[in-house]
Amino acid sequence: MENNSSNFIKNIIKDDLESGKHDHVITRFPPEPNGYLHIGHAKSIILNFGVADDFNGKTNLRFDDTNPLKEDIEFVNSIKEDVKWLGYDWDNLFFASDYFDEMYKRAVLLINKGLAYVDDLNADQIREYRGTLTEPGKDSPYRNRTVEENLELFEKMRSGEFENGAKVLRAKIDMSSPNINLRDPVIYRISHTEHHNTGNKWCIYPMYAFAHPIEDAIEGVTHSICTLEFEDQRPLYDWIVENCEMESKPKQYEFGRLNLTNTVMSKRKLKQLVDEGFVDGWDDPRMPTVSGLRRRGYTPEAIRAFCQEIGVAKTSGIVDSQMLDHFVREDLKLKAPRTMAILNPLKVVITNYPEGEIELLDAEINPEVPEMGTRQIPFSREIYIEQDDFMENPPKKYFRLFPGNEVRLKHAYFIKCEEVIKDEAGNVIELRCTYDIETKSGSGFTGRKVKGTLHWVEASQAVSAEFRNFQPLILDKENDEEEKSFLDRVNPDSIEILQGFVEPNMKDAKPQDKFQFFRHGYYNVDSKLTAADHLVFNQIVGLKSSFKL
Repeated sequence: MENNSSNFIKNIIKDDLESGKHDHVITRFPPEPNGYLHIGHAKSIILNFGVADDFNGKTNLRFDDTNPLKEDIEFVNSIKEDVKWLGYDWDNLFFASDYFDEMYKRAVLLINKGLAYVDDLNADQIREYRGTLTEPGKDSPYRNRTVEENLELFEKMRSGEFENGAKVLRAKIDMSSPNINLRDPVIYRISHTEHHNTGNKWCIYPMYAFAHPIEDAIEGVTHSICTLEFEDQRPLYDWIVENCEMESKPKQYEFGRLNLTNTVMSKRKLKQLVDEGFVDGWDDPRMPTVSGLRRRGYTPEAIRAFCQEIGVAKTSGIVDSQMLDHFVREDLKLKAPRTMAILNPLKVVITNYPEGEIELLDAEINPEVPEMGTRQIPFSREIYIEQDDFMENPPKKYFRLFPGNEVRLKHAYFIKCEEVIKDEAGNVIELRCTYDIETKSGSGFTGRKVKGTLHWVEASQAVSAEFRNFQPLILDKENDEEEKSFLDRVNPDSIEILQGFVEPNMKDAKPQDKFQFFRHGYYNVDSKLTAADHLVFNQIVGLKSSFKL
């Protein structure tokens, strides 16, 4: 497997090993189990596991489960599945909650050193006292409690004697620091909430910023790789490692997070889309979650290639989402069998073809991979074509079917439109055509040429199917001044559901099977909606794009 190794993080690790600063490499992927992973997390997974593989190191999967109010075992299981699906396996599986006892001891250590205190200010007051980017904060009136008083109050917090929000434990650093993260950050809060891993053992929980460096140190992580928004928290990370007297001294390194056009990359916003019914779950094929991409039909190979190409930089930027589609297309073009599907059926009766007769025609499975062989498709007097492959009054340079015009049927014969059948409302419901037996595909016929080639499905053996075509879920706007919420940019036309037909050889298609439908694009059998008698296909990507690397 190729790794995403062309990045400055790799150069840092290489220098550390060559200088003797480290003699081994341990990275970690530390998701919070409060939602499903998205494509941005995939980049982080590929980076952390990739650089460790490059240097024969190890990568831990660690769940930063310090907030039981928002966490669930469902998210834990989904994250494990996503990491495995992307092609990686962790060396160790850890939970932040495994270290709660040790974290409590380190908090007590800080109190004993005069570096932490119990504060009675509520959240709004703490925010007010913290100051601004241009004005220093001011000390809490509880900041100078004695060590003995703080120890007693912290123990009472642990034993459940106070209600949620009544008190917090804060690190005692510097309320005038230009870095707001160092203005006595909260490191423990009260939460009478059952934890998915520790049950009701605890009613106080460490804050992420306090827990994370301790976890890294306990596990001996050498390179703690985070996204760029954590850069301002690095001084706090180092302060905690140093003052909690951790034996191991991990270092934090930041890289630019992934941003895609027409995409939101926030678990909070993605959760809002789920909770408010804009999508049918975290794995909706329109979602940028790993589970959504998997259900839609994206491949792990394509996602890894995409992340390899965009690389890892110190700054953030916006990547065109069509770039990801490009790598999906490149991966599937040599894997996906070709077949024909009709998404908007129009019946065609070939009047001079023998009634009751069905012949089998040969068709390549994938012309780019001849060794995949051929398949046989039935042909008879009645077939379906796409509605938009016929026009009664076509414009110039329209080369598909219209009255009196002749086209080729893919893998079959030339047919000519002779008659148009309409319903009472004037809608075209059927075409009457004739075929020329001498024009059979592969027969070497050169008597004349036609400019149009149509795909089709034989009617009597066609398998009915549902097709789901997608447009971006989120619309990018040039001017967002009037936008009150990102929900204002949700595309009301992000999904189109059609009822049509596929070739009979598709009746045994299984969830996650992928195909290229002639002239339509790449499609994947939906894993959630497909049943034994109901095939559902998700559009993965179209056949072509204007995007170029």
